Amino acid sequence: QVRLVESGGGMVQAGGSLRLSCATSGKIRSFPAMGWYRQAPGQEREFVAGIASGQTRYADSVNGRFTIAENNARTTVYLQMNNLKSHDTAVYYCFARMGSENTWGQGTQVTVSS
Repeated sequence: QVRLVESGGGMVQAGGSLRLSCATSGKIRSFPAMGWYRQAPGQEREFVAGIASGQTRYADSVNGRFTIAENNARTTVYLQMNNLKSHDTAVYYCFARMGSENTWGQGTQVTVSS
C-alpha cells in the first residue's frame, strides 16, 4: 500500500511564504509524476502544479509565485509558495501518478490572511 504524507501547511499573512512537502511510503515509493491540487471551500479541486521527468507545469494562477521540485529519488515532492494571496487559501493535496492511477495525500490546510 502506498501512502503520501504531506506537511508544511499553516497560516500566513498575504505576501508571505510557505513550503509544502509530500513524502511517499509503502511498497512503491518512486513515481514518474507527482504534484499538487487544491480545494477551496465550496469549490472543485483544481490543479496547482505537477512535475514529471523533470518537466514542470503550473496553473496560471500560481505561475511565477509557486515552484515545484522533487528529490532525486522521486520519492518526495515540494511546493514552495511565495507571495501568497488570500485566494490561495485551500486544502492542498499531493498526488502521485503511476500509469493511469493516482494516489492522493490526506491534504494540508493553507490559510492566507489579508
